[in-house]
Amino acid sequence: MTHNKINDFVVRFANVNGTGSASANFLFTKAIFRMGIPVTPKNIFPSNIQGLPTWYEVRVSEKGYLARKAGIDLMVAVNPQSMLQDVKSVKAGGYLLYDSSKKLHAEFIRDDINYIGIPLMEMCNAAYSDARQRQLFKNIIYVGALAALLDIDFKVFEDLLAEQFKGKERLIPANIEALKMGVDYVKANFQYPLEFKVERRDLIGDKIMMDGNTACGLGAVFAGASVAAWYPITPSTSVIEAFSKYAEKFRIDPNTGKSNVAIVQAEDELAAIGMVIGANWNGARSFTATSGPGLSLMNEFLGLAYFAEIPTVLIDVQRSGPSTGMPTRTQQSDILEAAYASHGDTKHVLLFPANPKECFDMTATAFDLAEELQTPVILMTDLDLGMNDHISEPLVWDENRKYNRGKVLTAEDLDKMEKFGRYLDVDGDGIPYRTIPATHPTKGSYFTRGSSRDEYAVYTESSEAYQRNMERLMKKWETSKNKVPAPELFQEKNEGKEGILFFGTSTFAAEEAMDVLKENGSPLDAIRIKSFPFNQTVQDFINDHEKIYVVEQNRDAQMKSLLSIELGVDPSKLISILNYDGAPITADVILKQISNQFATQTL
Repeated sequence: MTHNKINDFVVRFANVNGTGSASANFLFTKAIFRMGIPVTPKNIFPSNIQGLPTWYEVRVSEKGYLARKAGIDLMVAVNPQSMLQDVKSVKAGGYLLYDSSKKLHAEFIRDDINYIGIPLMEMCNAAYSDARQRQLFKNIIYVGALAALLDIDFKVFEDLLAEQFKGKERLIPANIEALKMGVDYVKANFQYPLEFKVERRDLIGDKIMMDGNTACGLGAVFAGASVAAWYPITPSTSVIEAFSKYAEKFRIDPNTGKSNVAIVQAEDELAAIGMVIGANWNGARSFTATSGPGLSLMNEFLGLAYFAEIPTVLIDVQRSGPSTGMPTRTQQSDILEAAYASHGDTKHVLLFPANPKECFDMTATAFDLAEELQTPVILMTDLDLGMNDHISEPLVWDENRKYNRGKVLTAEDLDKMEKFGRYLDVDGDGIPYRTIPATHPTKGSYFTRGSSRDEYAVYTESSEAYQRNMERLMKKWETSKNKVPAPELFQEKNEGKEGILFFGTSTFAAEEAMDVLKENGSPLDAIRIKSFPFNQTVQDFINDHEKIYVVEQNRDAQMKSLLSIELGVDPSKLISILNYDGAPITADVILKQISNQFATQTL
């Protein structure tokens, strides 16, 4: 058999939620990763607890492409509920691995794909008497079958199981035996390996695999967060779970032996953000995590934090909306809501990480920026980045790094001052000085309110005082443009005709699409936005090109709108490349929409 697709294929698992398939599918992913090959898993799961279809997609790419890819080369279909859909999704010439314990119905037969029937349930019924074991080991058996079909080194599985069950070694032999059952059945009944297979490489280096929510939680620990207030909501809950887990390990008071952080589950999202603001006002580094519906509820308090100038960190793991929408599907649909959260004239700093390392780094950066700028900072991740595992550069923390607490006055500073002006612009950058409560017995105290005040925090409804304050806040906004993470430029020297702009998890698909365009002789200059407000580099990039493709994962072109509003760009110059089906965007989607735009212009 000719192997013409080495380390370049997509496998999809179709299972039932709650059957224990997730750990088996991830075992498959980790095995390929351990063989030194870039791999990208996507977990597509329902919002109920158990019983509905779930899919797990794994892309293997020797070129290192980490975006989801359209088309299934090998479908492992073990869920009767979704069988018809699963059969249709296989590429022509691809493979369907199914449980042949029962005869496959005629409606599931296609002439242009190959079938690999393995009697999984029969094998489990013969080998195991316990119903739960039958269910769990069925998943391990099909992983073993894939090991043979794709020529995956069996020792890799043995090593992974030894690590997984360290301290519970009694569980290893049964899992090894189940894997071998799958391997042996394939070897006895099918030609193997398939025309696409796995070959060991050294393309991973020191990279790690982790999810973005875990990286955010760990970033908050290293950033010195001591208070987390939250209300559970998919897909952000595991941010706080990770923070709690790592705080128990790394944030232990040497005197008491207990974790020195406070984690509070509030009655709702509004209460959670209120607690965060209160804790930050009192000098703690505090944060919360939520998703779109929670962000909607937090709008009023975010306006308070902006106007009262209280540091606040919020991690928004975006999902599909509006309303409840699709809680377990991904989207970049909170951009405008986050940028202008609250009524009145309000603008918030946004950070856009693209991978777990940036989740870790930008979470720590968010705390520094929030205190330096005395304002809310919102980290804009999404379900794909937050809950799926991604290959990432290792997380690194500089032990010499000092937290940037911003302009905080000490008791000694206050003693030297005749009068403290909480909202005075002393340095001309729009950022006033603040104090931590109880810093001084008589000086530095002020009453924080959400209504208008003068430079000395004294309540007033003076139009002039209000206008001075709002103009100072805009000066601070201008200052922040040079403090937020800078964009990343990719220059192809295409004479300034066309460029492409992207951010967050759209990065993986955009970079792959750029490679294809370059190979076809149509390179695009590119810019990856990492933050809002936009700095001069973003303005210059747009000005220097006749047309900019803006890639984003929402229906209403929210980033395009934000660029037009903030930079005064002619909207006709910005061409939207959109994806909003709840699945991570692919390079195919980008290339098709760019092609359609080109075809329209040449008619």
